[in-house]
Amino acid sequence: MEPVILTTARLLLRTPTARDTETVFAAVQDPDILRWTTMPSPYLPEHAQGFTEQLVPEGWADDTMLTWGLFLPEGEELVGMLGLTRRSTGTAEIGYWIAKEQRGNGYVTEAVEAAARWAFGEWSIDRVEWRAEVGNHASRAVAERAGFTIEGVLRSSLVHQGVRRDCWVGALLPSDLSLPSTAQYLPASE
Repeated sequence: MEPVILTTARLLLRTPTARDTETVFAAVQDPDILRWTTMPSPYLPEHAQGFTEQLVPEGWADDTMLTWGLFLPEGEELVGMLGLTRRSTGTAEIGYWIAKEQRGNGYVTEAVEAAARWAFGEWSIDRVEWRAEVGNHASRAVAERAGFTIEGVLRSSLVHQGVRRDCWVGALLPSDLSLPSTAQYLPASE
């Protein structure tokens, strides 16, 4: 798939490229990003280079992992990153981070909503899952503001820095955004 550019009221979502490598590297030095994401720690320049020059383009090319940098349109300042990874037919998992100096502006919520709407309409996705280590309250707040329903705790479900950890899981369905699904959904009845 060719990379897709999305826009919101305040953001430009585009594929991060080699020209963004240094900015990605600098942003990911934030201890909170390293604490709550599964990125390598320490995060080295070669990790950022592999991300922008190999992982991102390959994910788009094979239609398995779609990554957007979140940029302020004027000057294209990087404020965060968002990815959708196809997990199974009709299901993708979302992940994101925000640069320290941009937290609290609602940028990630805005980007999550735009990416989810696009995935439901253009990528044949009927369920976007969100997972975060239990205790990552900032990520959970973004997911809840974007309309995700928190479905529970998965025990020993994430591996972070060599340690298995519990995670919260939530989901966003097209119907949560008043959008049609590509497949019929029959909720459980008690």
